[in-house]
Amino acid sequence: MQQVKYIGYFDFQDSAIPRNYVVSASNKIEYIVGALNQAGIDVELISVSASTEPNFKWHKAEIKERTSHFKVRFFATFGGSQKIIRSLRTVWHTIALLWYLLFHTHKGEKIIVYHSLGYFNIILWAKKLKRFQLILEVEEIYQDVMSYPNYIKRWEYEMFEIADAFIFSTGLLNEKLNKSNKPYVVIPGTYRVEPQLSKPHDDGMIHVIYAGTFDIHKGGAAAAIAATHLLLSNYHIHICGFGTETDIKYIKNAIEKESQISSAKITYEGLLKGLEYIRFLQQCHIGLSTQDPTASFNATSFPSKILSYMANGLRVVSVRIDAITQSCVGPYITYYTEQTPQKLAEAIQSVDMTSPYDGREIISRLNIQFIQDITKLLKA
Repeated sequence: MQQVKYIGYFDFQDSAIPRNYVVSASNKIEYIVGALNQAGIDVELISVSASTEPNFKWHKAEIKERTSHFKVRFFATFGGSQKIIRSLRTVWHTIALLWYLLFHTHKGEKIIVYHSLGYFNIILWAKKLKRFQLILEVEEIYQDVMSYPNYIKRWEYEMFEIADAFIFSTGLLNEKLNKSNKPYVVIPGTYRVEPQLSKPHDDGMIHVIYAGTFDIHKGGAAAAIAATHLLLSNYHIHICGFGTETDIKYIKNAIEKESQISSAKITYEGLLKGLEYIRFLQQCHIGLSTQDPTASFNATSFPSKILSYMANGLRVVSVRIDAITQSCVGPYITYYTEQTPQKLAEAIQSVDMTSPYDGREIISRLNIQFIQDITKLLKA
């Protein structure tokens, strides 16, 4: 059976050791691993995630076998919140990754690397020395999201240039970065159909959910709230997500003010996780993907919440941006064109709840197609 190595910040959510990783990224990595396994490819995932424990505690290196076809290698790590400990931990993990690449990879071997500024220089050096084939998974261009020194910007683009193949989150990233027409696949999120745990509310109301960040600067939650008073009384808006204490306070105050002038209902649901989140989604009818269309990262970034909504049977209302309209699910979404409460409310109320729709079936078809595409990329 063919085996491929996969490098990234990763951990299982039921891990006993707290490590630095992003849940959404780990979910997507785990989905891609599952697709590779279905294609007959074993995966050894090399996790660069370090301990985030506040006090010093040593954890030896270990290998966890999730299944007979998927194992995760964790480097030895240690906790501690002091600045010098954090610096030493970063150096330790950097050396551990370089050591692994130098002594456990070979020329021509295909290695998937989740694009990150945390170890991109190590990947650059190791590839030049070991000459393995780099399949770079690119979710976004980091310098489009945050400001970095010029040398970081150059290194990030050098990483794109030395890749032998790509896994992109959008077709627009392929157009922008893949100038040499190298092999690639596009996977905007996870094509995982969720099990049916609940049914949509049947109370005469149309339940609409915004799920995601409360970040005031991104404005997605605030946009959903601001449209509520323009909806008819048979709509119920649910605001679910996460943010800083300041963000949460702002959102709660905005909901309270909006509820005082709205005939539609709006409620704050807080942060929902796991099966609780899945059940809640499945009780709703429409999912909102509201974000500022002028933000630079929107040019190439696909909001993965859209696939989550569809995988749970929801219809989707989204701001119109190229990364979404040109995606594989673009034709199945209702769009609004301006980031105003009026346009968003009009789009929500334009969704025909009586027309045939099966988001799960769409996601299931895309899953089958992705398995075929990733197989072709890895076995070429």
